[in-house]
Amino acid sequence: MTIKELSKIKETYIDERKKELEEGVATVDVHMGTCGIAAGGRNVFSALQGEIERLGVENVKLRVTGCAGLCSMEPMITVHLPGQAPVKYGKLDAAKTREIFYSHVLGGHPKAEYAIGQGLEKPQKRVEIE
Repeated sequence: MTIKELSKIKETYIDERKKELEEGVATVDVHMGTCGIAAGGRNVFSALQGEIERLGVENVKLRVTGCAGLCSMEPMITVHLPGQAPVKYGKLDAAKTREIFYSHVLGGHPKAEYAIGQGLEKPQKRVEIE
């Protein structure tokens, strides 16, 4: 795959995500790198998927992502609501995840007791160690 093809994929993704945000689609990322899966990420994903299906919710997109870099906080999710900074939650189980789903994803009220960060991370700069 060429850089040009990868750039086109990226542009398409960004355009689709902007459209979703304009249409009021919430997104929940379930971080399922190796550490997330080992810590119970599949149970968190299943809990969210079950509630979305049970309620017939159509304006919530559930995504599986890789490692978020905070292995000690797994399993984690990040909630993206239109017009709001994303909120990352950690050390979850199915019950806590359902609480977050109803309170934050559907109700717009973050669950501070499970939150570990708000906003987007900034890229890290590499430094050389002498």
